[in-house]
Amino acid sequence: SHTITQPNKPPTNQQTQEQTPRVYWLKSTATGFDLVSQPIQIAATQPNQVLEQAFQTLLAGPTEGTDSTTIPPGTQLLGLKRENNEVHVNLSEDFTTGGGSASMIGRIGQVVYTATTLDPNAKVYIEVDGEQLDVLGGEGVELQQPLTRESFEQNYPL
Repeated sequence: SHTITQPNKPPTNQQTQEQTPRVYWLKSTATGFDLVSQPIQIAATQPNQVLEQAFQTLLAGPTEGTDSTTIPPGTQLLGLKRENNEVHVNLSEDFTTGGGSASMIGRIGQVVYTATTLDPNAKVYIEVDGEQLDVLGGEGVELQQPLTRESFEQNYPL
C-alpha cells in the first residue's frame, strides 16, 4: 500500500507572507484624527516588495471615501529596507513640508503603521534623503527613533 505524506509546511513564516498588507489613512474625528486601515491587494511575496508597494499606495494618496492623508503630495519613497525587526523608510524631503504639528503627527502615524503592516511590533526608522529624521516640521515635532506603534500611541496623541 502507498502512504501519501503531506509535505511539511514551514511554520509561521509562510503565514506572514500571506497577510494582507494595510495602508493607513487619517479620518477626522471631533477631537483630532483616527488612523484607519485599508487592506490592499499586492502581488508581491517578498516582504520588502510588499512594503514598497504599500508605501507607493500610501504616497499616492487615498482614492476614495472620507479618508485623508497629511503626507505632502510629491513625497517619494527613496528606499526601504527591512531587516530583523527593523524597517527603515527613506522618504524625499517633501515629507517634511507644510502643515502644523497635527499634520506632522498624522503623517508620522501613517508611515509608522504602514511600515509595520507585516509586523506590528517592528521598529521603524524614518529617514529623509538618507538622514535619520529627528525633528519634523517648523514646529519641531521631535522623533524618538526608532518608532513603534506603541511608542507612537504613547507619545503622539492624534
